[in-house]
Amino acid sequence: MTHLERLQHFMKMQSEGKVMEAFDQYYADDCVVIEMPTGDRREGKEAQRQAIQEWFGQVKEHHGGGVGAMTANEETGTTCCESWFDITFTNGHRHTLREVAVQQWQDGKIKEEKFYYQQPTA
Repeated sequence: MTHLERLQHFMKMQSEGKVMEAFDQYYADDCVVIEMPTGDRREGKEAQRQAIQEWFGQVKEHHGGGVGAMTANEETGTTCCESWFDITFTNGHRHTLREVAVQQWQDGKIKEEKFYYQQPTA
């Protein structure tokens, strides 16, 4: 399977509501995840799992989402994907969030991921 095919499968699983299953299948145990607007850095699969669970704890309702462009450099194991989702937070604010994720793959797993997005206001 190519890196692009893995990314496509990863995103498909998420779009089907299998977010944690996709996470378990495709993240390396020693992954590093970096939020580029804040510089926050998480090291290890369990730290990222906790961050995902905290994120879902802030979401009251999911109204939709989608995936835009995806690309891969098969030689370096780098993939990029743009996505968006429309959500209402538990505080009642509704936002359409857009992000670009850049993944570095190793042995079929995401070893490093950087998220680029604009922080929601209000």
